[in-house]
Amino acid sequence: MGRVSATRRFADCIIGTDHARAGVLPAYPSSGQQFIAPSASDAAVHVLMSNADEGAFAHPLEDTPDPEPVHRVGPSREAASAELERRATPSIDWAYPRLDHSRRNSLNGGSPMTRRTRFRNASWLVAWEDERHVYRRDIDLVIDGNAIVFIGRGYDGPCDLEVDAAGKMILPGLVNIHAHPSSEPLRKGITDEIRSPAFWHSSLYEFLPVLRNDPEGMIASLEVALAELLLSGVTTVVDLSFPYEGWLDTLARSGIRGIVAPMFRDGSWQTPNGHSIEYTWDAAAGARSFEDACGVIDRANQHPSGRLAGMVCPAQVDTCSAELIRKGFEHARARNLPFQIHAAQSINEFHEIFRRTGKTPIGWLESLGVLGKHTIIGHGIFLDHHPWLHWTTRDDLRRLQASGTTVAHCPTVFMRRGIALTTLGGYLREGVNVGIGTDTYPHSMLDEIRNALTVARVAAGTVDDVTTAQVFHAATVAGAEAIVRPDIGRLAVGAKADIVLVDTDHPAMRPLRDPVRSLIYVAGDRTVSDVYVGGVQVVADGETVFIDRRAAPIELQRAQQRMLANVQRLDWAGRTPGELAPLALPLKDK
Repeated sequence: MGRVSATRRFADCIIGTDHARAGVLPAYPSSGQQFIAPSASDAAVHVLMSNADEGAFAHPLEDTPDPEPVHRVGPSREAASAELERRATPSIDWAYPRLDHSRRNSLNGGSPMTRRTRFRNASWLVAWEDERHVYRRDIDLVIDGNAIVFIGRGYDGPCDLEVDAAGKMILPGLVNIHAHPSSEPLRKGITDEIRSPAFWHSSLYEFLPVLRNDPEGMIASLEVALAELLLSGVTTVVDLSFPYEGWLDTLARSGIRGIVAPMFRDGSWQTPNGHSIEYTWDAAAGARSFEDACGVIDRANQHPSGRLAGMVCPAQVDTCSAELIRKGFEHARARNLPFQIHAAQSINEFHEIFRRTGKTPIGWLESLGVLGKHTIIGHGIFLDHHPWLHWTTRDDLRRLQASGTTVAHCPTVFMRRGIALTTLGGYLREGVNVGIGTDTYPHSMLDEIRNALTVARVAAGTVDDVTTAQVFHAATVAGAEAIVRPDIGRLAVGAKADIVLVDTDHPAMRPLRDPVRSLIYVAGDRTVSDVYVGGVQVVADGETVFIDRRAAPIELQRAQQRMLANVQRLDWAGRTPGELAPLALPLKDK
């Protein structure tokens, strides 16, 4: 096959006869910037990987013209090669993995990838104006490439594609700042009601060492979680995982904007008896895991998709030495990267850090000099004012506010144990920046927002503790600020084209008076119809474009069975899965 020239910073890759179409698409994930001529044979596949989106902390590309599209290439290898060589410009017809051409074309209006798209006459739009989200009615939104260029009525400029947005609400893509997608979906049906009374019902110390995923299961788990996230309107996710093969490419292939937070540590916990916790330390292993994490971060920031970036993440405050935490923070500061650590997530952890240092977990992190505007505290529940601690000081909220540190609030995983942050509204009134994360299954951001609202009011004993607008802000702009991305989490000219379309004609949205409230309190993700990340459609008509939602759960089922087969061997008491996590109802047919 002849060589085809590429323009606008496209990396050119010509696939030969030994590479089938099905293998090409997953192999070259690139923010939807994967191109294949609709009539080309498998041997005549031309894939272009574009850097036209952006790195998370890079300067935007100059505005250079797009290459002239080649809409059709002849079916034979020879004809395809000759045409591509003649044109010397790449084909830019959209490629939707695992979807046939008719489905692909119905999703994209039957046209090649366009540069300028007008969403016409949206019934509702949540715009960012005067430093707050506001409703707009009967309004147009126009995107050019990966950015929003117009919000208003009566757009009369040029466009390549029009989308009828009547009967839709357009939202900014949600920003999830704390998730564990490589592991948590695997635990569905297991950790919903597990009991660990000696550890104040925290599942960390007795169950996490037992419920272990394997490399194959991690990919399946990630795909299941990413599908849930996209379908609930998430366009950016912070993924806290220990590094594994295929992590970055799977994230990129999904179309989501991913912030990878490869965890590292030099300590580990275990319980020998179900009521005490033992820590073991290995400085050399910690140094190796830190170096591995730095390598993953570098690869994420350089990934050809342009939608991946890195975050420095010492795993937990009680499994990392002071030296390792400081080293990670210094690396983050030198590279202008965000920094996240699990802290104040259990009563056991609170007392353990106080035993070691004479300080609260937040107080100890302050003494290490690692609080600040680029720092995120994963969970931050058990601060010194929490009523379960009956502590003698009330300084931790002030420490977080004064330093500009963000709390990643993930209510669902804790409410299952009867644990609640006290209270979300109290944190906000003290001036603490709070973002929202899903942490666990289901990875539904809309569910998480609803739970954040209701749990806060139960904990506070009043509906006045927090408002819908405040939590929606936390799930968008506040999360974006925490990861140093002022260009996402909002619909405004110049922001990234990360947008969510909600079907306001859906019965669950009716009667329609206040669509954001109806979405959060009632309708949830069943009304999310379309999602775009950087202008690329990743959900179409309620289906993920780049993730096979039917295949991944099958592999996840197999992974769970493999995990359960090892439970009795790993459990301190040698319990079977049925003893560790009994079924909700007795099984009569054995």
